Amino acid sequence: MLLKPYTLQSLTTAERWDLGRGRHTSMQGAPDLLATVDKIMVAVHDRGLEAIVEYTHEFDQVKLDKLFIGKKEICAIAAEITPEAAVAIDTAYQTIYAYHKAQLKEISKIETATGITCWRESRPVDCAGLYIPGGSAVLPSTFLMLGIPALLAGVPELVVCSPPQKEGTLINPYLAYVATLLGIERIFTIGGVQAITAMGFGIAGIPKADKIFGPGNAYVTAAKQLIQQRAMVAIDMPAGPSEVLVIADNLADPAFAAADLLAQAEHGPTSQVVLVSNSTTFLTAVNRELEKQLDRLPRSGIAAKALQNSFSLLTTDIDQAIEFSNVYAPEHLILLLEEAEKYTSKISSAGSVFLGSWSPESVGDYASGTNHTLPTSGYARMYSGLGVDSFQKQISFQQLTAEGLQYIGPTVEKLAEIEGLHAHGMAVTIRLEKLSQLISGPTA
Repeated sequence: MLLKPYTLQSLTTAERWDLGRGRHTSMQGAPDLLATVDKIMVAVHDRGLEAIVEYTHEFDQVKLDKLFIGKKEICAIAAEITPEAAVAIDTAYQTIYAYHKAQLKEISKIETATGITCWRESRPVDCAGLYIPGGSAVLPSTFLMLGIPALLAGVPELVVCSPPQKEGTLINPYLAYVATLLGIERIFTIGGVQAITAMGFGIAGIPKADKIFGPGNAYVTAAKQLIQQRAMVAIDMPAGPSEVLVIADNLADPAFAAADLLAQAEHGPTSQVVLVSNSTTFLTAVNRELEKQLDRLPRSGIAAKALQNSFSLLTTDIDQAIEFSNVYAPEHLILLLEEAEKYTSKISSAGSVFLGSWSPESVGDYASGTNHTLPTSGYARMYSGLGVDSFQKQISFQQLTAEGLQYIGPTVEKLAEIEGLHAHGMAVTIRLEKLSQLISGPTA
């Protein structure tokens, strides 16, 4: 069997947690990986452009003679894509835009008591760094998923970094086309740790970002985690290898389940896919389908390695499967179930959920509208996927009338007294005394 089989009933509580531990510990990074990231980060911080050029040549086999391409060159490269590809990207842009635009909501002012008005307003981060990976697959979808909510949030400055291509052109034509849709006027052609470091500190003419977004390999992930400690910069979320958990019953189509598992497995050899079902027959049928479909994939070698990190789980019923899923907290959760919607209220931890036989995870990766930048490695228990609010800060406001201060002032004075913060109380008392004088009028 391609998926290592487990039966939930035979596992202790600790063993159930251990099933997902491999992806948690991988996030911590091996000591040699962290040492390499630290070495590159220090070099780029200290030597700037010189170190960036050196590492780009070492890792990407490209000798840079400039750090970015401008709008004119971006448009020329974008013109290379086929009309069919342009239509596909345009359609994805429209659905993603529509979904994220709906997230723009004004919060009404509320009177918490007579004379006390409070509200909250959104402000975009001043500068967002978007990291678009190169690697084994070019990802224009990631560019859309990061760029569209950033634009809707009103971010005034976007810094885009993507590794240079080895084929002669510095940026992939599909990424260039997305850049034209987003109105991006320059793309910095650097990748890896050097890109994260440059955006974090603001090096070699690359603007310093307030928050850095985007997926990457283990080195990029480690660099993002380190940069927020060293450069006073935020990151979108902790991220690790891609993952999917499929819950299915014996009425589901085994071919669908196998295809969904392989779609995630082909991301990379460290991806993890999990199949959970209450049917032994179904689990066996999916394994047969995996063998058949795997042979047809161009990236079969990568997917096969990912399957070695993966497993299937037999449960007594679907409720038990949902309970396990909430512990695992998958990046993607697929419910191949009849009346899948009736289980949604029971799902407490998942990055993005796909309901029923006609909702493959692939649509969420590309064009249904939801964002595919999602928490992995169990972080869905405490993080959400990317949205417009990821690019914004929330600022609270309050305004009191004299009547409002008279109402709430004694409460504040007493709480300040309890906490021993007398200046807090005095800031209220001095105003209440002034109000008392104004109300009573001048003394004779």
